[in-house]
Amino acid sequence: MALVAEMIREVAGWLPERSFHLHADGAYACLVGADLPRTVVTSRMRRDAALYEPAPPRTGKRGRPRTKGERLPTPPELAEAATGWVDADIDERGRTVARRLWHRDVLWYHVCPHRLVRLVVVRDPAGTQPDDFFVTSHPSATDTDVATGYAGRWSIEVTNRDAKQDLRGEDPQSWAGDGPARAAALSLWLHTAIWCWYLVTHGTNQTWTVRAWYRHKSTPSFADALTALRRTLWKQRITAMSAHARLPTKITDALLNTLAEAA
Repeated sequence: MALVAEMIREVAGWLPERSFHLHADGAYACLVGADLPRTVVTSRMRRDAALYEPAPPRTGKRGRPRTKGERLPTPPELAEAATGWVDADIDERGRTVARRLWHRDVLWYHVCPHRLVRLVVVRDPAGTQPDDFFVTSHPSATDTDVATGYAGRWSIEVTNRDAKQDLRGEDPQSWAGDGPARAAALSLWLHTAIWCWYLVTHGTNQTWTVRAWYRHKSTPSFADALTALRRTLWKQRITAMSAHARLPTKITDALLNTLAEAA
């Protein structure tokens, strides 16, 4: 946790004119109260979180003033008794889904004892998915922004998977010193470079082979971008090495497509 906070502070130091919004999974929820510079944190809230009303005003009596109000029910209990739900369409990993939203500002004393945080509950009106409980340090965040923003962090998981498996970032050849860290950084850099090349070169044009079991596919994956790059590089190399002025395009294209997809 301390390492993540240090990373955010370092990035904020690099870009003093920028503000940041960190979406993190529930393991990093305590960063909501970390007072990171110019950074809003949104995360999942524990279902058994100890929540409280705001601290009452000072009474003027002698003694230490109260730092928290009355104990509130747990997030699921609050959601069960909640009224005033708002229906909204949110973007959930590229799909528009209907959800019911509700929020309440609470004191999560264990995590953020000096200020209120916003609890946002996202409910599936069909009842298929269980309720989601999110917390954000943004004092005026809208429920829709919280739900959509957290769902958008899934692209980070996909990037990690692509860098580790497709680019072999999880299996570096060097395990000494800074070798593993450099291998991970190189994998992520290559991931970015390949996507940038693909989007500039191919844009929205289809480069992948349509499969019988996935005819409705409309957007490329990183594997498609990597396949297109292999095909382009190998075609240039084979053409340059060939003694013939012109190669039979149908044969070479078919061979390159098969090899690029299998690599």
